[in-house]
Amino acid sequence: MNDLYDRHRRVLPDWLALYYDDPLEITHGEGRHVWDADGNRYLDFFGGILTTMTAHALPELTKAVSEQAGRIIHSSTLYLNRPMVELAERIAHVSAIPDARVFFTTSGTEANDTALLLATAYRRSNTILAMRNSYHGRSFSAVGITGNRGWSPTSLSPLQTLYVHGGVRTRGPYADLDDAAFIAACVDDLRDLLGHTRQPAALIAEPIQGVGGFTSPPDGLYAAFREVLREHGILWIADEVQTGWGRTGEHFWGWQAHGHSGPPDIVTFAKGIGNGTSIGGVIARSEIMNCLDANSISTFGGTQLTMVAGLANLAYLLEHDLQGNARRVGGLLIERLRVVAAQVPGVREVRGRGLMIGIELVKPGTDDADPQRAAAVLEAAREGGLLIGKGGGHNTSALRVAPPLSLTVAEAEEGAAILEHALRSTS
Repeated sequence: MNDLYDRHRRVLPDWLALYYDDPLEITHGEGRHVWDADGNRYLDFFGGILTTMTAHALPELTKAVSEQAGRIIHSSTLYLNRPMVELAERIAHVSAIPDARVFFTTSGTEANDTALLLATAYRRSNTILAMRNSYHGRSFSAVGITGNRGWSPTSLSPLQTLYVHGGVRTRGPYADLDDAAFIAACVDDLRDLLGHTRQPAALIAEPIQGVGGFTSPPDGLYAAFREVLREHGILWIADEVQTGWGRTGEHFWGWQAHGHSGPPDIVTFAKGIGNGTSIGGVIARSEIMNCLDANSISTFGGTQLTMVAGLANLAYLLEHDLQGNARRVGGLLIERLRVVAAQVPGVREVRGRGLMIGIELVKPGTDDADPQRAAAVLEAAREGGLLIGKGGGHNTSALRVAPPLSLTVAEAEEGAAILEHALRSTS
């Protein structure tokens, strides 16, 4: 393994981060488990950054991909593509967006880029509203609207970005307010901001902030924002790259937690829909999607191989009610972790929905982030046979727990026990 790590460092960028002091090579997986190059088995509670949504080596998906590879792998969007049309039809149907159009990309970053292109072209404005502590990808335009300093390496941008309060419930100037007052204060802040700037094209927001540590506002905030945005003709882009497809349990899309204001104007998606194959995309009302007055294609977006994977994965998700499983098993897991947190020093909060759970760590007796402890828990969990992630806007002090949605109750209990030991052994 050290040889592979040395080779990695010689040919790949220094900023390409790796987890663990002794980096891990994952060689194969099955169900909710993966194995490393030394034959060690791990319970996977991170799924390749929320990407393995249903299961590792899902037979229905691998069969569909294998059969498609034997026919044709790729032809580009310059030709009719039956799997792409079929997946677009199914996604348009479940989107709740009227007269929806779907454009496929290869990643969430590219999906958000496309959404920004559509919004700015449609509104004839390059001003974007974004949430503090947010993350939307690693491209030049996406880092320009990312409100998390740890993931935004440059202040240069083709966009003018204005940051709005509300993405983090328990920190910031409104943290001590109750939910209703919190929402009212954030809405007042948005109204005040709009009074001091040229009219923005759109607000882009993650219903639950992923890289930000699985933080979220009270339910109803984005519905309240939507009323203000409508007064000004400003579009709402929901970044569902991490929250979509039922991961939050209670809803199929994260935006649905925010009342009955109707669907967003634009939804972006990626990660889980491909279950490891490279699928991203944008859903938008037809007049927005069709507003571009120049030609555009995608060489690899919508390629046949990934589209059959998406079709098989989505069918499995719906047929086996994995959203319901995320609600049931995720609810048990969150409560189990909250019991643990109440007994372990330095756990500030256990938060989340369904199988999207954040554990924020602080230095005991303070409200100060503890990134060193987070790194230590990550290592200890691995030693115990569990893979988790980390994130957060305060020096990466939040642990991220996001298993495949097919997680069983027994596996949830096993993972919670390992995580409990990791938290106790590092306190």
